Amino acid sequence: MAKVLVLYYSTYGHIEQMANALAEGARAAGATVDVKRVPETVPEDVARNGHFKLDQPAPIATVNELPDYDAIVIGAPTRYGRMPSQMAAFLDQTGGLWARGALHGKVGAAFTSTATQHGGQETTLFSIITNLLHFGMVVVGLPYSFAGQMTLDEITGCSPYGASTIAGGQGQRQPSGNELDGARHQGELVAKTAIKLFG
Repeated sequence: MAKVLVLYYSTYGHIEQMANALAEGARAAGATVDVKRVPETVPEDVARNGHFKLDQPAPIATVNELPDYDAIVIGAPTRYGRMPSQMAAFLDQTGGLWARGALHGKVGAAFTSTATQHGGQETTLFSIITNLLHFGMVVVGLPYSFAGQMTLDEITGCSPYGASTIAGGQGQRQPSGNELDGARHQGELVAKTAIKLFG
């Protein structure tokens, strides 16, 4: 059975919700799924004063366990149109894996969130996807088989490059049903691709 890791960083819980939806989709497609997060690098007093969501139950991932998975889906919010330093710091520790090709041929995917509709969702997805390509991974996006990304009936995230949500300037908007469906669909596609490749 294909093993999928949903690896995320979430400041306020929006990406955490999307990560769990992605995991639901991957499990429904028949994969074994773990949801883990990267370490918080902001000092605890700063995080508390900033109202970070510090009670996330997902365990902390380690770099050395990444090769144990057939597929790795990486989710992080945007910071100025790119991935945040917490996720970058984690991925910057993977040089040994990269050097020995430990992730070659595995499945990879990305998802994100921004405060606004045009706050850098696609550039953040590409900042994650670039890492996946350097690892030699097979990238799975969110194709238009998820028709919800084409709706004009509501403001929504999601693009062909990955699932996404819009959080609002104060984090007041939670992922919509459509955005969570997009995450589930991407999780399903990742799992199906991994199953085709790895059984």
